[in-house]
Amino acid sequence: MSLPERELARLATGVENRDPRALAQLAVMPAGHSRIVGVTGPPGAGKSTLVAAIAAELRKQGKTVAIVAVDPSSRRTGGAILGDRIRMQQHYGDAGVFIRSMATRGTTGGLARATADMVRLMDAAGRDYVLIETVGVGQDEVEIAGLAQVTLVVLAPGMGDDIQAIKAGIMEIADIFVINKADLPGADRAEREVRDEHKPVMRTVATEGTGIAELVAWIEAAPLPDGRGGLGSAEGRTVNIDHLGIAVRRIEEALPLYESLGLAAAGCETVEAERVRVAMLPTGDSRIELLEPAAADSPIAKFLEKRGPGLHHVALRVPDLAAAVERLRAGGARLLNEPRAGAGGHRYVFVHPASTGGVLLELIQESER
Repeated sequence: MSLPERELARLATGVENRDPRALAQLAVMPAGHSRIVGVTGPPGAGKSTLVAAIAAELRKQGKTVAIVAVDPSSRRTGGAILGDRIRMQQHYGDAGVFIRSMATRGTTGGLARATADMVRLMDAAGRDYVLIETVGVGQDEVEIAGLAQVTLVVLAPGMGDDIQAIKAGIMEIADIFVINKADLPGADRAEREVRDEHKPVMRTVATEGTGIAELVAWIEAAPLPDGRGGLGSAEGRTVNIDHLGIAVRRIEEALPLYESLGLAAAGCETVEAERVRVAMLPTGDSRIELLEPAAADSPIAKFLEKRGPGLHHVALRVPDLAAAVERLRAGGARLLNEPRAGAGGHRYVFVHPASTGGVLLELIQESER
């Protein structure tokens, strides 16, 4: 499907702000055909200029492009420091290029927490290419490999020992190394530094457009490895732990212990469908959810009466909830509800402990986290 730019911008804002209405709309949008390209590497390698040059070449070919640029967060406002990316201004006014800057908001690994959903939105909106530029923080910036179908690691002449220092991190995730600013002294050495990685190496001068057409041709022809076949497919996608649900009698009484461990509640809300109050405590890429009964006859109240406070359920994030539900039903699993919206606006379904080996299991649609 194709979305008008204004509608796409509105949805993008909602997705980044985790607006339940925007997330619900994203969940029902059909997957597109985008080729997802990640662009990562250390600061100073010219990633933004390279992304802008790639976008320009794709536009020459009549392709539509979305650029998701992840920037460090401003300590004052929490927004993206580089904002609209001055070096990409050549594309403003072109309806075929949609640019979105996202703040990391404290997330490590080079991506913002909502980046995957933003990319999925651009794919569903019908863009031919989605280019993701990561923060550029160094060797721990490897999350892009799990999101992109093709990952470019951008380096520049003169990095010297820096290349060796980052080999244990982002060097391993490259599908191709791009030596940008290849007109500068040291390009030969930079290429030699990465040749032993047995991966393709290309040279570019993004400011002049040199090597960009060849790089785009390589990207277009690059095979998509198993497990990275696109956002619309659940094949090979990773299932992760989303959260652990812990039943407590009163959230306010339970919080101090978790706060003493450095965990802080990101919010508290009541889920009317389950008659439960939920406090979410982020723990890296997952969460702990404290569950307090909001009614005397709620499932959590009954759980507490029977078993007392403790682990209530384990929640897994799945790439395609509908497909997972279909497979579970085909296998005879006992589901406790139809998929529906829960805390934070995500869609979920519970699987009875009798089907899981004794633990209540919650499956959550990945795109709505």
